[in-house]
Amino acid sequence: MIMRPGQQLLLPANPLFIWGSLVVALLLNMLQNMGLWGRAAWSPDLLAVTLVFWTVHQPLRISIGAAFVFGLLMDVHQGSLLGQHAMAYTVLSFFAITIHRRLLWFTVPSQAAQIFPLFAAAHGVELLLRMVGGGTFPGFWMLLAPVIESALWPVASVVLLAPQLRAPNPDANRPL
Repeated sequence: MIMRPGQQLLLPANPLFIWGSLVVALLLNMLQNMGLWGRAAWSPDLLAVTLVFWTVHQPLRISIGAAFVFGLLMDVHQGSLLGQHAMAYTVLSFFAITIHRRLLWFTVPSQAAQIFPLFAAAHGVELLLRMVGGGTFPGFWMLLAPVIESALWPVASVVLLAPQLRAPNPDANRPL
C-alpha cells in the first residue's frame, strides 16, 4: 500500500494486544453499564469503537464473526433481546470493512467524521430491533451516543496505535 507523505511506518500489530484491547473494551462496557448512570441512552459504546478501529486497521484478524461474538456477549450481559447488539456490531463491522482502505488515507479527525454515520447506523439498527422486540423508546438522548463515539475515535487511534509506533532498533543506518 502506498503511504501518505509524512505518515509513520508502523510495526506489525501484536495479536495478543488486539484481542486484549477488545476484552478490556468489553469489560469497560460492562463496568460502564453497572456504573452511576447505568445503561443511559447517551453513554458511548466503547466496544463498538474498539471493534471498528481494529476492523479498519486489521481487517484480516478482526472480522464480522468476532463482532458477532462480542455482540452476543453484550446481549447476555445487558439482558437485552438476544442478537440485538450482535446484529448492530455485525453491521458496524461490515461497513467498517467496506470503507477501511479509503478511510486510512485521511487524517484522524477526518476519519472521525467519516466513522460517525457507521455509529449512527449501528445505533439505528439496535433501536429498530429493540422497538420490534417490544422494548421502550430510550429517548432522544440516544442521538448523542454516536457523536461521543466518533469524538472518541482520535483517542482510540492514539491509544491503540501506541505500541506500533515505537522503533524496534533505531540507529544511524536504520532511522525507521
